[in-house]
Amino acid sequence: MRTSAPIHRLKRAAREHARTEAIPLHAALDQIAASEGYSSWSLLAAKHTQASSDPATLLESFAPGALVLLAARPLQGKTILALRLALSAVAQGRTAYFFSLDYTEADIAARLATMPADLARHLTVDCSDSVSAAHIIARLGPSQRGAFIAVDYLQLLDQKRSNPPLQEQVETLANFARSQGHVVAFVCQIDRRFDPILNGLPGPADIRLPNPLDLNVFDRAIFLHGGRFSSLNL
Repeated sequence: MRTSAPIHRLKRAAREHARTEAIPLHAALDQIAASEGYSSWSLLAAKHTQASSDPATLLESFAPGALVLLAARPLQGKTILALRLALSAVAQGRTAYFFSLDYTEADIAARLATMPADLARHLTVDCSDSVSAAHIIARLGPSQRGAFIAVDYLQLLDQKRSNPPLQEQVETLANFARSQGHVVAFVCQIDRRFDPILNGLPGPADIRLPNPLDLNVFDRAIFLHGGRFSSLNL
């Protein structure tokens, strides 16, 4: 069941309703949920999280030209999510690429072995040491439009001293994506100081940035930890 507005707007409406009616916020949230056809806010939120984390649904929420972060600590599923998003793009008839400076082709093949083979064989995987903004743009060329591009991972793009600074590369890819209608998803590291016990899920302040980068260039950030998921417009 689709809601009448994005969940963050429903939360805002609940807060305004709580102030206007002088009722507890949890009661206002439940009333908003009831107006959307759910018995409680917790049920609405659970259904929203389940639907939003589905790769096909998530992919459809990315506008053409969007730059997206897929951010998590190691072993939390960010690379798997990137691959599942890429295969969802293939299922829609779109071209999809997976560029990695972290994994080998054999590593990616092992992960793809658990996914639909009829889709995986149409995914272009590039684990070249020369992966950079310029390399990605050259691989796609000027004629393609509407591709899905996964980059694994953000913080390695400028590890070679011969490559431009990270900010410059991301801005170059942003301009390329917006001119061609591509979606670019960057697998992204979270600082090791992030404490899930204190904070639950990471957020923008937890993104590891060894080199300067303005996060405002990105449109969305997807944060993962412990099987949980959140999506934030940047």
